[in-house]
Amino acid sequence: MNYIHNNNSEGFTLLEITIVIAIAGMLAAIAVPSLVSQLPRYRLSGAARQVMGDLMWARMQAVSEKNEFRIFIIDSHRYQILDDDDNNGSVGSGEKVQVKDIRDEYPDVSISNTTNPIFFPRGSASMGTITLSNSSGSRKLKIHLTGRVKMV
Repeated sequence: MNYIHNNNSEGFTLLEITIVIAIAGMLAAIAVPSLVSQLPRYRLSGAARQVMGDLMWARMQAVSEKNEFRIFIIDSHRYQILDDDDNNGSVGSGEKVQVKDIRDEYPDVSISNTTNPIFFPRGSASMGTITLSNSSGSRKLKIHLTGRVKMV
């Protein structure tokens, strides 16, 4: 049997691999500081989307369960969603309460409000604004009389 030996072997040399890794390292060193500086903005947007989702969920629940759902801002990072079955504005026996803490996932974001929103069985709501803020700025969630929740 005759074996033909070809000097053109496929693959990369150690020098080629080293050069590619060095270039990738330099690109990462340039990109990472820029990405890290954007993290507060991403966390603020994420927290605003989380709270907005909870508000829209409360509205849907108020319509489907035919009773009021109330949101209470407890402090700068926690809020409570009350399934107010007897529509009296306070926690009664058998009423479900959820407490959400935005700092579990978004540690630098704080929350404030103008009023505690109420969602009514017909889909409408009491008007108000919830503001989320951190070092990158603030996001406002406006609750309209029609029950619409809008991020501004």
